Amino acid sequence: MSSLLQQITARITSEGPISLADYMAECLLHPEHGYYTTRSPFGSEGDFTTAPEISQMFGELIGLALAQCWLDQGAPAPFSLAELGPGRGTLMADLLRATRAVPGFHAAMQIHLVEASPRLRAQQKDALAENQVRWVDSVDALPEQPLFLVANEFFDALPIRQFVRDTEGWRERRVGLSDGALCFGLGPEAPQPALEHRLLDTKPNDLVELTPAAAPITALLAQRIAQHGGAALIIDYGDWRSLGDTLQALQAHAPVDPLLDPGSADLTAHVDFEPLCSVAQGAGCAFSKLTPQGVFLERLGITDRARALAASLQGDALENLIAAHRRLTHPEEMGNLFKVLGITPGHIAPPPGLLS
Repeated sequence: MSSLLQQITARITSEGPISLADYMAECLLHPEHGYYTTRSPFGSEGDFTTAPEISQMFGELIGLALAQCWLDQGAPAPFSLAELGPGRGTLMADLLRATRAVPGFHAAMQIHLVEASPRLRAQQKDALAENQVRWVDSVDALPEQPLFLVANEFFDALPIRQFVRDTEGWRERRVGLSDGALCFGLGPEAPQPALEHRLLDTKPNDLVELTPAAAPITALLAQRIAQHGGAALIIDYGDWRSLGDTLQALQAHAPVDPLLDPGSADLTAHVDFEPLCSVAQGAGCAFSKLTPQGVFLERLGITDRARALAASLQGDALENLIAAHRRLTHPEEMGNLFKVLGITPGHIAPPPGLLS
């Protein structure tokens, strides 16, 4: 039995079953045994691969989209160029390379990375060694100034709570013990004000997920954008309005049992974009139409960029480029599963590639 499993088992024995959000937080963020504390999860040698790791084209186009937003808003200086959950720093490195020729952009920017993991901060420092970077632990530590931000596969890693519809209300899915092993079970039926409206579009035994931390984070970044200007691009897998169990655990690029070995696998869930939009609007921002990643990247010109890169390639390098383009954009790969949401001040049009 691993140390983290021992601790979780002892907690449940003492306190009773815990919420899925508490379980995920222990697995991912435990200061000694958590997944992000002890592992390097990204890339072919890790447990999963994100879009920036697939191709430089992704970060380049994101960077140029944010730079155009900055120009459209009068090129404010100084401004925060920020990323939530920057991984190994790959996206930011590609973004910075692509925007180097945008007049005044680099001179005005202050790079802020929202990252809690010391291990990942070290990797980001290496990837961005030529740049002055400031690390913060949370969104509320970002400066009060114009904010141009990207969050790619950040919200999917936030701990979720799951609720199963009963006849008249909701029962929370919790993690408990059965014969000494972790297992899922249901708590008693209890009022859930945050899900009151979902009684209208669900039926008994339907499962709905909530992400407690998502709304406060979105509110903070939206408040800065509404007050000071800027834009946010949120890119993640998910859809509009949660329905069904989307919890998944990945280890070595393959699904595993999320309860089997706590801390050894990445735990994620699909993002419910509806509450993010509601919170952003409440803070005085506008939000774009939720757009498939493939459509977004094609509007930004990824095919033209791929052709330009292909002109100097051949053999395996060319085949890898073609495969990367397909993986990022094709509906059967990441093209439809991943969605893009843009947030801007209420009077400002959405970022390039998105529609209002």
